[in-house]
Amino acid sequence: MATHTITARWDEIPDDADDVALVREGAFRAFTCACAAPLPTRMAAELHAAETGQCTGCLGSGDEEVVPGFVRRCGSCAATGRRDVQLRWGAAHGEAEQVITRELVRELVAGYAGPFRLSEVAGAVRARLGLPVGRLPVGPRVRDVLRAMEATGELVMLSAPDRMLRGPSVVLYHDPRWQRAAPAGE
Repeated sequence: MATHTITARWDEIPDDADDVALVREGAFRAFTCACAAPLPTRMAAELHAAETGQCTGCLGSGDEEVVPGFVRRCGSCAATGRRDVQLRWGAAHGEAEQVITRELVRELVAGYAGPFRLSEVAGAVRARLGLPVGRLPVGPRVRDVLRAMEATGELVMLSAPDRMLRGPSVVLYHDPRWQRAAPAGE
């Protein structure tokens, strides 16, 4: 039985590198597999991972190296490295998008007089829908909805990044705070 351990090696990253390509598209990396399959691109590595039953997010390792030196547990497969778990978790993300709507989050946020944390809104959503912990990816979905509301001017983020990975363009927030934006004319 062949071993299919896929590894990524970082190339030199120029200062003006496209951070979206770096973080999401696998740019500035070279991929290899223990079975010697040719993996010239991130897409080829993901295809090989899928063919061998591994998660296409972390390529089977359970960890993702977002930028050189910063590793986090894989959220696509719950850090298992397995494709079947990734597929179930992907279906759960799709279900969360259907159940946790912008309208629901907007209604819950309207109940906060002042600033609120992501974890508070996620807890309120979980309680409102009667969801046990782990049933759906509530936190990630609520975060996405809050960020969308922020982008349209409904909310203002109050938190500074907890960690900057590549200057101000790649940042991490652990439990960010927002508040509702004042209506126009106030």
